This record gives sequence, structure tokens and C-alpha cells, in this order.
Amino acid sequence: MRATVAPLVSMFLFATCTTGPNDKFTGRWPAFSAPPVRTEAVTEDYHGTTVADPYRWLEDQDGPATADFVRRQNLASRVFLDAIPERPAIHARLGQLWNFPRQSAPSRRGENWFYRRNNGLQNQDVLYVASSPNEPGRVLLDPNTLSEDGTVALGAAVASPDGKLLAYSTSSGGSDWQEWRVLDVATGEPLQDTIRWAKFTRAAWTGDSRGFFYQRYPQPAEGKVYESSNQDAQLCYHELGTEQSEDRVVYERPDQPRWLFSPEVTESGRFLIVNVREGSASTNRIAYADLESKSWAVRPLLFDNDAHYSFLGHDGSRFWFRTNRGAPLGAVLEVDENDHTKQRILVPEGAAMLRSAQVLGGHFVLHYLEDASSRVAVHNLDGSAKNTIELPGIGSVSGFSGRADDPVAFTTWRSFVEAPRILQHDFRTGETTTLWQSELPADTSDIVTSRRFLQSEDGTRLCLFLVHKRGIPLDGSSPCYLYGYGGFNIPLTPRFSVPNLVFVERGGIYAQAVIRGGSEYGEEWHQGGMLGNKQNVFDDFIACAEYLTRNGYTSRNRLAIGGGSNGGLLVGAVLTQRPDLIGAAIPEVGVLDMLRYHTFTIGHAWASEYGRSDDPAAFEWLYRYSPLHNLESGRHYPPTMVMTGDHDDRVLPGHSYKFGAALQAAQGGEAPILLRVETSAGHGAGKPLSKRIDEAADRWAFLAATLK
Repeated sequence: MRATVAPLVSMFLFATCTTGPNDKFTGRWPAFSAPPVRTEAVTEDYHGTTVADPYRWLEDQDGPATADFVRRQNLASRVFLDAIPERPAIHARLGQLWNFPRQSAPSRRGENWFYRRNNGLQNQDVLYVASSPNEPGRVLLDPNTLSEDGTVALGAAVASPDGKLLAYSTSSGGSDWQEWRVLDVATGEPLQDTIRWAKFTRAAWTGDSRGFFYQRYPQPAEGKVYESSNQDAQLCYHELGTEQSEDRVVYERPDQPRWLFSPEVTESGRFLIVNVREGSASTNRIAYADLESKSWAVRPLLFDNDAHYSFLGHDGSRFWFRTNRGAPLGAVLEVDENDHTKQRILVPEGAAMLRSAQVLGGHFVLHYLEDASSRVAVHNLDGSAKNTIELPGIGSVSGFSGRADDPVAFTTWRSFVEAPRILQHDFRTGETTTLWQSELPADTSDIVTSRRFLQSEDGTRLCLFLVHKRGIPLDGSSPCYLYGYGGFNIPLTPRFSVPNLVFVERGGIYAQAVIRGGSEYGEEWHQGGMLGNKQNVFDDFIACAEYLTRNGYTSRNRLAIGGGSNGGLLVGAVLTQRPDLIGAAIPEVGVLDMLRYHTFTIGHAWASEYGRSDDPAAFEWLYRYSPLHNLESGRHYPPTMVMTGDHDDRVLPGHSYKFGAALQAAQGGEAPILLRVETSAGHGAGKPLSKRIDEAADRWAFLAATLK
């Protein structure tokens, strides 16, 4: 096991040093000086292993010393980034390409249709209401008016069953904390209702539209809003016109402080379905309540925590779920509410991953992933196959909007190079048409998407998406940005990205790795990249990088790696394990201190994915790959820009602060190590477009300056 970084600080990173066999970084960048960072003699004993933690003081997110650290790091980074000649042109092009209208698929409640739209460069999408899915409608809620800088974002927006009221949540500065309010759809006027201290929740309206269920947490201690441990959740019911203090606690488990409750009310209004999860575990429990009873007693339905269950709908006492119980790729299960032992499989496991399922238009709509690209099948409610929904090509759908009795459903289809389009499927005719599509202010006809297949170190078959201009030379001269995630059962599928399009326009290759830890190939694929198998994720990503250089798509000095959150961990681990393989690295909002992640914010919820350092067995594998603890003083690391938000209350920014400071201190070469901290920003959700443009401009400018 590698030794921890000695508590030494390098004020300047341009000291002359000898080039080692893995080092080709020879002073080809703009000058950069890392600001000095103090260290403290902090150690901790983990099962007999003493681990130094000289930058622990940077975990104090709102402390004055941390604020000064962020200010000095940002100043140094800005001097470097603003001196890059290509940045103004990149920033301008991002603004040009983002300036096109975009909107979401419409959804109906009562007689009203709701959708979101952005006219081009608005910081936040605007919510509209219309009388049909084909008309422009009127502005119902414009979050751009809620703050001058666009940092107040509209989160969830849920219309009541009759379509006359809207419950909506807002968040500030990128926080996961939500404040819920209600407005009258006809007048746009707000009601008096306000819900605070809600997080990771939807609003589930009762069938009579008189109130809704939601999850809340205890009010955080003064000054600890961004550092709350997020435990002891309660499932509550809010009746309109009352104070939150009067809300009814419908379900809580003081004996299980880490359980989370996600409510859903059936379209019939008869049942409350409660999805009970412990953190990010891939298994869950299902409970329910009969809302026609006065007690609303929550009772277990599928409570063995033996698999994942996702509620689809019901017909009387027959409840339908998507599950991976006995079917790692997914199946549709029927359970009798009157007798829970009466269960049967309606749609058996197939050859592709069943990503999601819904009951729409009197049918099951089944969304499969085939080599990470979407395929959609329609089955009758007895499970028999009916037809497929034709999609335009390699791409992904994001779920359908519609009701169980609606004859039409809508979805948004995305590819790597086309503007997203809204598809409309008519269950009566089986026809799928395009309801809406805007035109990009760019010609993408010379940009191609392909899938390549390769093997990881242990022989596992991997998929790699490549997006680039047609006819690029395979001589290793093209810059390449390899992106990955690999965790939490989350798939990486084709998605449209203006920043990626700008990178490709400039002659780059965007590569998206399908690696273990996600859900692209089912639960076994996920488990192959979690807990003690996490090294498989890094090996898969390394195999993709080696494939790109071996086949002439790029070269080592022209290859950059990137990823965010769990993907930031991926980048940090590959950076520390194989710095010889890459030309630059950009870990964003990363989980980088694997020994202490569970002590911050909602980090304890990820233990099912990573394990915890207070467990001796888990400590061994965590310590072996934790990016912060595997930096080697004096080693030559490639140019790196660590990115985070100063008020990320999901992945504490202290992860990035500590790793950035330690990497600057460890650096034995001349390559610049930047720490870029976005202010008034969190983990990413709800970030205003202006900040997203600035971030993307800095990301590509950094690579323009370092991939030489």
C-alpha cells in the first residue's frame, strides 16, 4: 500500500526537475504558481494503520480559513485560464450554439398541459401551461425572475390531479434543499403554503387535490445547513391552507435513521405507494397505504429488501412492478394486494437491460438498453408483446409522459449530435411522430457517432461511444476527451451536449465509456463495479484509454479524462494509478477522500456502493484506491483542473479542496494543477446557463493549453 503524502507544501510548481521514464511534461504550458497551503499534523488510526490528513481543516466548508483558501486558489486559476488565447473564441462559440429553443415533453393533468421551455440563453427553463400539447401556451412560472444571477432554480413541478394547482420546489445556490410552494394555475397567484427542509423528494398529490405527501428532514442546526447529516427522514402529508407545523407524519422509522421515503399516489387515488430505500442501495422495500381508510396505516408489501422494485400501476388489487428479483436484466412482476404471496411474472427477463417501465395508454411501455442505446417495446397488460416504438437511431429516451388511460404518450429522444426532439406515440394506431424539434445553429452533418467494442483487463466486453468529424486521421494527432461514470447503477447513454459539440467542432474526439458499476447491462454489471470490485471500474476506463491510443484515435499527450461526482472519483483514481497514460485530467465535484466520505452530508447513503473505512475489510480496498491517499510526493502528474462548487451539499467541496491541495504539494513536475471553485453553486443541478457556459469555456480552454 502506498504511503500517504507527507505534509509538505510547494509554493511554486516550476522548480527544475529530472524527467522520469513516465514523464513527457516539459514546460509547454502557461506559467502557473499554486498558492501556498498550510498543513496540520492530523493523523487517524484505521485498524492499526496510521493515515495522515494534513488538510482536514479544509472540511470546514464555511470557515474563514477555507474561504481564504478558495479565494486564493480561484485567483491563481483565473490568471492561468484567462491568459489562454483560445478561451474567448471558445466562450463565444458556446454562447452561439446554446442559443436555440429547447423544451420538454408535455404532460397532462386535468384539462391542462405542462412543459418547460428555454428560448435559448435563459439561465433557467421556464414552466408553461397550455390547453393542448400543440400550442405555445402561457408562462406559468419563470424562475429567472427569482434571482438576479439565476442561482435560484426550479426543481420539481407537480400539478394536482385536476390540473388546477401546482406544487413546485426551488433551490438556491445549487443546494439539494428544496422549498415547496403552491400556486393557482388559472391565475398564477401563489397560495400561502410553504414547505421547508425537504430533500430528495417528490410531491405526491392525493386524488382529491387537497394536499400532497413529501419527505422532510429535521431542521439543521444554525450555520450547518450545507453540512446536515440528512438522517431521520419523515414522510409527511401537507393539507392545503395549513401551516407546515400541522403536517401529519404518515410514516417514520426512528429505528432506521438512514431510511428514505419516496411517495407516489396511484392514478386512481386509492393507494399511497412508499418506496423505502437505505441510501443508494440497489435494493429497496415497498410499503403502501389505503387512502380510503381513515388511518392511512402504512403496511409492508414487498419488504424483504431482496431486490429492486419500481411501482408501475395497478388494476384493482393487482399491483405491477419492474423488478430485478431473479432477473438481473429486469422483468415485470404482478403482486396481489389482498394476498402478497400471489405473485407472477408478466414480462420475463429478456436479452437486454430493462431500464424502466410505465403503464401508459392501457399498455406496458418497456424501455430497454441495448449496448447503452434505447429500444422501446409495447406490451399488453397481460404481458404479451404488441409492437415496438420506432426511434430515430443510436440515442436514448428519457421516459414517457402520459397517463394510464391516455391514448397518446410523449418522450424526449436524444443523440450525441442532434438537437433533442419530442416524439409522440399513438397507441391506437401504433404510429410515432415528431411533435417538436428545434434546429441547431450549426451544421452537424459531418459529425459521426459510432460504437466500438473492446475488452477490459480481465476479458470483460466493454462498449465505447465515439463522436468526431468524419474522416479524422488515425495518426494519434486528435485531442480526445474520455468521459466516464461507472457507479450507483446509473447508465451512461447517448446525450446531446453543446459543450461536447464545441469540442468536436474544434477537431476533438468525444469518447464515452460504458464501464462496470452502471446499469447498462443489468445488476450483475453494477455489482461488478461496486464495493470490493471497484477496481474493475478503473481498469475498464484504463482499457478504453489504451484502446484510443493503440488504434490511433489519439495519443497519450492528447488524451484527457473527465467525469463528475462518482465520475470524479473515477478520474482521480485513474490519475493516481496511471498518470503515464493521460495528457490531462478534469475531476469535477468528485468523491476523492474515500476514508471519510461517509462523515459528510448525505455521504453515509453511499456506503452500500463503496463500503466504509470503519469496516476493516472495506478499509483495505478503499485505502488502496482512494485518490487523496494514493498521491506520491515527487511523482510527475499531468495537467489537472479540479472543479467543484463552494456549496455542494451532496459531495462536500472539501473533497476537492483537500485533493487539489495535496496534488499541488505532491507534484514533482512542471504541469499545472488548478483548483477551480464555482461560487454560489452546488453539485450541478439547477446551475444557471451562464455558469455552465463559463465552466465549459474554462474546461476546453484548459485542454487547449495543455493537450499539446
